[in-house]
Amino acid sequence: MASAEKEKRVFDLLKQLEIPYTLHNHPPVYTVEQAEKHWTQIRGAHCKNLFLRNKKGNRHYLVILEAVKAADLKSLRHKLGEDRLSFASPERMKRYLDLEPGSVSPFGLMNDHENKVQVIIDKDLKNAKEVNFHPNVNTATLGISFSDFEKFLAWTKNQVRYLPFS
Repeated sequence: MASAEKEKRVFDLLKQLEIPYTLHNHPPVYTVEQAEKHWTQIRGAHCKNLFLRNKKGNRHYLVILEAVKAADLKSLRHKLGEDRLSFASPERMKRYLDLEPGSVSPFGLMNDHENKVQVIIDKDLKNAKEVNFHPNVNTATLGISFSDFEKFLAWTKNQVRYLPFS
């Protein structure tokens, strides 16, 4: 699916769910460090999104945390009861979220029709009025209220857990 079509599907779903958003276009970014250059005019919490798998590859996690925080995979694996966590391959990312590396976003959950991906969210994000994510492409940043983000997550029907990250 072309990037423009992926982005349009996100916009169409948000419209269907009556979720207002702000959109900021920018050059392609692949890391938080690259994205930071474009955040000066964007209010709200900026998030990093990690797509992980367990050792057996039979459980997948979308981890969403504030961009300024580190994801301690060793600590996280204990909290999730896993022997080991690692980054999922681009092939798994494509299969479960229909996304490419550099564009990981919770909006990819709209493509997880079997709800195989568990969502792990930094509990501090609950304090954010607005959160920012890619709209399934890395050439834009989309901001929505946290309450509307929870509305979107409820629509996906994926399992969601809030955990502390430091």
